[in-house]
Amino acid sequence: MTIPRIGVTLGDPAGIGPEVALKALSDASSLPKARFTLFGNTRWIKEEMKSLGLNPESLFQKTSSKQDLPEFSIHEIQKSPESIKKGLPSPENGMFSFLAFETAVREAQNHNLQAIITAPISKHSWEKGGIKWAGHTDFLQSFYPKAIMSFWSKKLKVALFSHHVSLMEAVKKIEKNALLDFICALDMSLRTSKPNPFKIYVAGLNPHAGESGLLGQEEEKEIIPAIEEAQNKGLNIHGPLSPDVIFRKALSIPDAIIVALYHDQGLIPFKLEAFDKGVNATLGLPFVRTSPDHGTAFDIAGKGLADPTSMIEAVHLAYDFL
Repeated sequence: MTIPRIGVTLGDPAGIGPEVALKALSDASSLPKARFTLFGNTRWIKEEMKSLGLNPESLFQKTSSKQDLPEFSIHEIQKSPESIKKGLPSPENGMFSFLAFETAVREAQNHNLQAIITAPISKHSWEKGGIKWAGHTDFLQSFYPKAIMSFWSKKLKVALFSHHVSLMEAVKKIEKNALLDFICALDMSLRTSKPNPFKIYVAGLNPHAGESGLLGQEEEKEIIPAIEEAQNKGLNIHGPLSPDVIFRKALSIPDAIIVALYHDQGLIPFKLEAFDKGVNATLGLPFVRTSPDHGTAFDIAGKGLADPTSMIEAVHLAYDFL
């Protein structure tokens, strides 16, 4: 078996991204057998590890044999901030975290990495740094328009039809052909990333999934026609189901994945079920990309309080997808 090469970006330097990433990687015995490349700055990474009470040698020591796995290396990002003030967004941090991610994506596109695991970035810092994309997935969709934001835990899996747009804009996007294209892309990406078949369940938009048009027309005019056409194409898809019960139903179906029609419809129940262990995975890419399902948590950054569990799960899910 070829040993996979996995890139790790540390996120916004002022948030908890570096903390959860370095905590996750510091226990080599719990990591899969892979070669990890950290995208960052050696000086800054060593300082961060010392501040967390971690031994920098756990990542920087030379292995005695090429068979000693996991292995670690640093891909230097030269434009690192002169100083880092924890808990605050800044243009320097935004540019640095973007350059690290952009570099990792380029390495994956050049087949030097098979997977990328990304610690949380600050969208505010990206904006301050002049970055036009709203986040990791938005940047990836500029190369791969059919890329899909999804969230994974052992009990619940959710794919978002729309994500970082206003609720009003999300409703406007619900159109038969666009939803059908999304469903087909989701089905194809699931077949590529996992050998086991998934059942796709689509959440309704309106209460009771529209109640046959009494509580809204979107189901009758757009959602049901898209589902029926997908079924005619042979997809294992069901719905629309009332959004107040669909997530509870899916908890008892191991191979279910729910299509949520907008960000909070999917993320509120997902984070209730799996806040500490959930993973954000981008489907539909030629490489694997996973991330913790939480943000930068500026309020606890620099205090050593961040829980790395979601980052650890992101590492293992990335490996499982390979």
